[in-house]
Amino acid sequence: MAMIDEPLYPIAILIDELKNEDIQLRLNSIRRLSTIARALGEERTRKELIPFLSENNDDDDEVLLAMAEELGVFIPYVGGVEYAHVLLPPLETLCTVEETCVRDKAVESLCRIGAQMKENDLVDSFVPLVKRLAAGEWFTARVSSCGLFHIAYASAPDHLKAELRSIYGQLCQDDMPMVRRAAATNLGKFAATVESNHLKIEIMSIFEDLTQDDQDSVRLLAVEGCAALGKLLEPQDCVAHILPVIVNFSQDKSWRVRYMVANQLYELCEAVGPEPTRADLVPAYVRLLRDNEAEVRIAAAGKVTKFCRILSPQLAIQHILPCVKELSSDSSQHVRSALASVIMGMAPVLGKDATIEQLLPIFLSLLKDEFPDVRLNIISKLDQVNQVIGIDLLSQSLLPAIVELAEDRHWRVRLAIIEYIPLLASQLGVGFFDDKLGALCMQWLEDKVFSIRDAAANNLKRLAEEFGPEWAMQHIIPQVLDKINNPHYLYRMTILHAVSLLAPVMGADITCQKLLPVVIASSKDRVPNIKFNVAKVLQSLVPTLGQSVVEGTIRPCLVELSEDPDVDVRYFASQALQACDQVMMPS
Repeated sequence: MAMIDEPLYPIAILIDELKNEDIQLRLNSIRRLSTIARALGEERTRKELIPFLSENNDDDDEVLLAMAEELGVFIPYVGGVEYAHVLLPPLETLCTVEETCVRDKAVESLCRIGAQMKENDLVDSFVPLVKRLAAGEWFTARVSSCGLFHIAYASAPDHLKAELRSIYGQLCQDDMPMVRRAAATNLGKFAATVESNHLKIEIMSIFEDLTQDDQDSVRLLAVEGCAALGKLLEPQDCVAHILPVIVNFSQDKSWRVRYMVANQLYELCEAVGPEPTRADLVPAYVRLLRDNEAEVRIAAAGKVTKFCRILSPQLAIQHILPCVKELSSDSSQHVRSALASVIMGMAPVLGKDATIEQLLPIFLSLLKDEFPDVRLNIISKLDQVNQVIGIDLLSQSLLPAIVELAEDRHWRVRLAIIEYIPLLASQLGVGFFDDKLGALCMQWLEDKVFSIRDAAANNLKRLAEEFGPEWAMQHIIPQVLDKINNPHYLYRMTILHAVSLLAPVMGADITCQKLLPVVIASSKDRVPNIKFNVAKVLQSLVPTLGQSVVEGTIRPCLVELSEDPDVDVRYFASQALQACDQVMMPS
């Protein structure tokens, strides 16, 4: 009897749990759908499980979202692609619920299933589903339908294709702005499946209606459609249909629409080609760079380098550079920050002379900006300028500013400078580095902020790798080891950290002669934190040093630390001793 009832058991549990008041049990049950489907077998999944899910009227969005996600990968459990259509009814129901994320997930799952369905199943099951949703009384169904047309259209016969194009046109003129927004969002995907003759006439007519919509939220989504449609049209059609729309949008009364144009302008330029860009889009871009709204200027400033790459250097200097000068002293710090993050990329576009004459003063003013993010963004891109103007000029003009920033009151700015030092060092060369920047690198080891001290130790390791152990032996090691006697234990800990990083770069001999004695001496420190850090450093040195040094020097020190009164010191010392044993075992 138990054997007969067993196949019913999973579905019984599922039904019980799906009706349970505890949401967590209902969620767990939904997330185990694939396991339950395997237990039931393909036929019973189709005949019992899927109808049950279609009728399930759970009102919790989290459960519905999990169900929409699970059903998207359910084709193998219902018997493969030929039975995929049985998954459509529960997902169709989910496409009509009020919660947006549930509907979006249901649409995503339907698209995934539709992409695998056979052509005749699409015509028989999927296209009617799209039509039903598009004609739905409640706006949620109509919103969901917009995301399914591109799947339904490709396999439909001609008479159905005409009907689908007509329905999409109606959705673009729907009374509800939410539906028109969804139609505008998905227009590019739908247009990509439409034949070129219909694209020019019907789709462009739909698009023009959307660009003149009275809701700015619809118009700004139509801006994204500009770039998508531009890629599908021939260049001459693009200039005729898309270009005037972009120019109008750049003067739209809503700042959100202008913001979208500023954000998408580079993609739009690619779509319309270089000639129209120069004639029509440069004035539009200049308008956006001088917009009243800071958000629009931020978006436009962030694209300045990309836009200049499309233009000739003369056009960029003539039209864009005056705007860049204005933006560098913009009243909004966020505009200046956006400009600082990309302005360095203009140097290769404008060439050496224009960079020296026009851009360098702007870089220097941004490097001295009161807002730390602006300074940060300039520092992180300095290498792009160096490639254009050469190291001599860079060092004369920008280095004093860099030295000033190395002592900036905002620690994140100091951190950015430290991270840039190895790159600067490789470009400046060893002689120049020793004169100007060597002292700074040591100074950071005694910074008040831990992140700076930590980065400074890593910086010394990278410099040793860049200039070699001999240089490090002369310029880094003596100064680092001098600082081990600092009265503050946190600074002594930084030196120990620096030693552990430098040892693998310096090699076994120098480590034994110079670094190891300092570490061993620190094991007698009065602060337990120093002592257990000594144990950690000794553990890290074991692989670098030979067996005789480990046995003769490191192990006795660790044995002594393992008997320390402090529990943490004993713990780390015993860990290090275990590491010694493991390293010595093979030999």
